[in-house]
Amino acid sequence: MNERLRPRDLAILAEETPSAPAHNATVEIFECADSGFDHDRLVELIRDRISFVPRYRQRLQQVPGRFANPIWVDDEHFDLAYHVRRSALPRPGTHDQLRELVGRIVSRPLDRTRPLWEMYLVEGLAGGRVALLSKAHQVLVDGVETVDLGQLLLDVSPEPKLLGADPWQPRPRPSSAALLVEAARDSVTQPRTVLDAARGTTGALLRTGESAAGTAGRVLGGLAGRRPQRAGALGGPLSQQRRVVTVETRLEDYRRVRDVHGGTINDVILATVTGGLRAWLMTRDESLRGFRRVRAVVPVSVIDTELEATSLGSQIAAHYVDLPVGEASPVVRLHQVSYSFQAHKETGRGVAANRLAGIAGFAPTTFHAIGSRLAAREVRRGYQVSVTNVPGPQSALYAAGARMVASYPVHPLVQGHPLAVGVTSYDGGVFYGITADRDQLPDAELLGTCLTEALDELLDTVNGGRSRAPRGRRGQAKPARPARPRGSRP
Repeated sequence: MNERLRPRDLAILAEETPSAPAHNATVEIFECADSGFDHDRLVELIRDRISFVPRYRQRLQQVPGRFANPIWVDDEHFDLAYHVRRSALPRPGTHDQLRELVGRIVSRPLDRTRPLWEMYLVEGLAGGRVALLSKAHQVLVDGVETVDLGQLLLDVSPEPKLLGADPWQPRPRPSSAALLVEAARDSVTQPRTVLDAARGTTGALLRTGESAAGTAGRVLGGLAGRRPQRAGALGGPLSQQRRVVTVETRLEDYRRVRDVHGGTINDVILATVTGGLRAWLMTRDESLRGFRRVRAVVPVSVIDTELEATSLGSQIAAHYVDLPVGEASPVVRLHQVSYSFQAHKETGRGVAANRLAGIAGFAPTTFHAIGSRLAAREVRRGYQVSVTNVPGPQSALYAAGARMVASYPVHPLVQGHPLAVGVTSYDGGVFYGITADRDQLPDAELLGTCLTEALDELLDTVNGGRSRAPRGRRGQAKPARPARPRGSRP
């Protein structure tokens, strides 16, 4: 029996548009001078591990007449070479060139007639490095039935543990008659099947009508000589193109701030995002008008039996934070962010960062996928930006012998929200991935610079341990250390 698409996943498909493709991406950088890591070895590695995520060889099949939700079926023409692609930058490739390439690739929706994922090995980076860009649709990686393939490709040592590719044979595609019979059976045993399918079809038609009406309105406005009204830096209609900005900082810097001012690493990261947004908004025409606080949705890991279980040992819940971008003091911003999380900490539901970092494989890719699904579901509750911070392992990981030195999450954008921020900590680094609409936010690169300057602001308050810790956990002040190297934006 084939697995049927769940109602929430059907809603994700119905809400997806060319200007808001619903896939997550990750950009990982590898040192491969001595490992021989290339496209052929990547294909071999994926062929060896893909059996652990069977859905990566399945595609969606509609039921005739849409009497029930689509089902997952084996792709009889599955071609690994189609999904694992090779690209290159002109040597020596710069990180600016890599970001431009990533922005173009993540702008393109996935082909729904095939398994909903792609990977690109990008060669030619300066220093003999390569980049691995992976894309996976939100309905493919739900954290319940399927984790991200990237979680399975990395090893803790340079010697890969090859498990042996399975002799996979696709199951025959069910006939139209079989699909209808199965849908009829589900309508009896699971009465919500037909109702969910009807709701999904009606919702898709309504959204299509809304999209057409919006397009017509923009056309008429242009004919009348009026430009469409923009909603500012953190709102407005999306184009079909993206900008991707990456920022690398060091975990030790966040620990220094935490040890003096208290709170958690997550609090310091969010305070850094707050300071970065503040400085960036002040450079724009709207300055801080209407942005004294920025409403952010921050997915957090919890233990809660009332929420949908995942295969990662915890559930994901939405936490809302009003980021105090109107506050001039970096320490007060940190205290306000920390206080906003105090109630969450006191519930006892929170999951410690070291527990998340200890999950087998590189779990941040899966957590980011779940976080983006949550942000899409919560969009009607009126937030302005999503910020997903996931702790990863603090030791080196390898793919086919090549050491991973950086990992940047690239979150999808939802309609009306031209900015999303993902953060991954790994092996002593804290890596920001900023996804921005290319037309709405042409100055997104400046936000990356503002983030590093916001962290510098916090570090300037640490020297000498002058500040007191906020309510909650109090850290012990450490002696001042030599100035750190500035965070780079690769």
